[in-house]
Amino acid sequence: MPKSHRGAVYLNPVTGERSLVLIGTGDDRGDRLAVHLSVRPGGAVVGAHYHPTVTERFRVLSGRLEVLLDGSRSTLEPGGDVTVSPGTVHDWWNAGDQPAEVLVDVVPGRRFELMVTTLWGLARDGKTNAKGMPNPLQLAVIGHEFTDVIRFTRPPAPIQKVLFPALAAVGRARGYRPVYPEHAEPQGHEEPDPALIALAN
Repeated sequence: MPKSHRGAVYLNPVTGERSLVLIGTGDDRGDRLAVHLSVRPGGAVVGAHYHPTVTERFRVLSGRLEVLLDGSRSTLEPGGDVTVSPGTVHDWWNAGDQPAEVLVDVVPGRRFELMVTTLWGLARDGKTNAKGMPNPLQLAVIGHEFTDVIRFTRPPAPIQKVLFPALAAVGRARGYRPVYPEHAEPQGHEEPDPALIALAN
């Protein structure tokens, strides 16, 4: 599976996200991923979740990002900065009427990008619902593979622990996979603004 490199562009037409890679996992900067994320008005991540082993940092460059962090809701405006530690339940969405431009830093990044590019690729293929979530069997296969990267808050954790392995086995038997090579390919390329690269560094 190819790793990301600076200048790669990835799109999710369902959630309204566009990601321009500033530091890719293939750029010899360790297991780190930094992207310039653009989110259209009303655009949102797939739902409340947490990362068992991943730290995320969000820095708003323009627009407004509404963030739910461990049940506490706040608005990040330009200059706003929040770091989400492993195990912290969070959700976010563009609460403004203009696109939100956000610098996102993820460590470790490689498995995170595999999971995200898979979900975004399924969205581009028309294989998700209106919130960007795939069908339960596909979601179980992804969730079972990436338990170190992401856990959703619904269904409740005890149910996921019992249900996901069984559903994942059925999903795999029906041909669903946790990653698809074609989804790891970028949808375009552009050279990032040097000022953004400086911010990411």
